Amino acid sequence: MSKTRFEWDAKKDEENQEKHGVSFAIAQFAFVDPNRVIAEDHSHSSSEKRHYCFGLVESGVLTVRFTYRDDVIRIFGAGYWRKGKQIYERENQIHKRTPRKA
Repeated sequence: MSKTRFEWDAKKDEENQEKHGVSFAIAQFAFVDPNRVIAEDHSHSSSEKRHYCFGLVESGVLTVRFTYRDDVIRIFGAGYWRKGKQIYERENQIHKRTPRKA
């Protein structure tokens, strides 16, 4: 993580902590998870590519919304969301369903 640089807007970080209970400083740790999942966010911003990082942080799967600006990861949202956990578990094949017996 020492080679990767992160940045964020301080006011946005404060708002995120109030709304979702997660600081962007903590959100950085999702990128350290060796099983993290990176996905492109197709639903926002046509002028700048946005992404999600789903990674295990503090015993939960954290969803981080971010973009790349030059060689810096700019975080603009983070939270423990069910959909992010579902994507992480699916991509890492966690909690595989067993076939039902006929």
